[in-house]
Amino acid sequence: MRVLVVDPAYSLDDVRGIVDGVAQVEVATAPWEGSDVVGLLTGPDFPVGEQEFARLSALKVVATCSVGYDHVDLDAAAARDVWVCNVPDYCVEEMADSSLALLLALLRGVVALDRSVRAGGWDHTVAGPLPTLRGTKLAVIGFGRIGRALATRALALGLEVWAVDPHVPDEEISAFGAQPATLDEALESCQAFSLHSVLTPETRGLIGVAELARMPRGSFLVDTSRAALVDFDAVLTALDSGQLGGAAFDVLPEEPPSADAPAPERPTLIVNPHAAWYSPATEHEAYRRPAVAVREALEGRRPVDALAL
Repeated sequence: MRVLVVDPAYSLDDVRGIVDGVAQVEVATAPWEGSDVVGLLTGPDFPVGEQEFARLSALKVVATCSVGYDHVDLDAAAARDVWVCNVPDYCVEEMADSSLALLLALLRGVVALDRSVRAGGWDHTVAGPLPTLRGTKLAVIGFGRIGRALATRALALGLEVWAVDPHVPDEEISAFGAQPATLDEALESCQAFSLHSVLTPETRGLIGVAELARMPRGSFLVDTSRAALVDFDAVLTALDSGQLGGAAFDVLPEEPPSADAPAPERPTLIVNPHAAWYSPATEHEAYRRPAVAVREALEGRRPVDALAL
């Protein structure tokens, strides 16, 4: 039996140390195929779709080194009784910390003021009106592990947290200390928005021209989740017009930026290189746990990190 390592970020030595004795571990070469391939170790940049499943008739498990799993065709996996595993909770604290850091940098103009000073300026108004944290209404859109961890931090700083998640009961949100709201209600009432939704057909383009227009003028937007949750061109237009007072992104439509798709630049825009998840400890977990999931599946057990398909 063979396990193919599709994403080169995995350490082959580490994977072999975990899977040793159960299957042979190899670096995948395109096209991935073989009647003896029973496992795939992949990542967000390496989609696994119907064609891949069709070529891998013996496949038993696909494991990804990420929280998100929209790059794996779940219907195709379910039709073939293939386990799909992610790492749902490996970077919760880091993601919440980074989301909060980006939010604070926007609200208090930290990056814009720094850029101004380095350009020769010395003007405390150059970042525009800077709101007081206490009492600012923050909409946390997606109230899963990361959204709740951010909410805990924001509440401690005195922000008023509104939670938007149709899959979480209102009473559960209220018990957490947040205000349950629909997206429409949040757009009309909040001054800051942080996106933590899973990318699905329903959430793709969740924040577009119409939604940005409904936000209070000068609002702030943070996205550390998925670039496809927003209409990027609409965000840049909203920044240019002042409808958005600032935006911060840890994700881009094309990663990494290229000459054809350069990183956008605006005075009130912060862009990070998809780093919100990172710490040495979480990096280790991100690549260890998928390998463990593969071993569990090949030993005939339900992987701890398996999705319910």
